[in-house]
Amino acid sequence: MTFTKAARLVLLLAIPGLVLVGCGRKGDLDRPGSTAPINTKAPAGTVEQQEKPDERPFLLDPLL
Repeated sequence: MTFTKAARLVLLLAIPGLVLVGCGRKGDLDRPGSTAPINTKAPAGTVEQQEKPDERPFLLDPLL
C-alpha cells in the first residue's frame, strides 16, 4: 500500500468520525440512568429562569 493510498484511507475514515464528534445534545448534563437534568445553580425545588439567545440571522437560515 503506497503512502498516498494509506493517507486517503485515513482521511476517509477520519471524516465521518469528526462529523459524529460534532453531534450531540446541547443542554445540562444528565446523570447516568436518569432523565432529570442536573441543576447545580439553583436550590432544590426552585425553577431556574433560562436566558433566551439572541435572535441573530445565520447564513444557512434560508435553507432551513
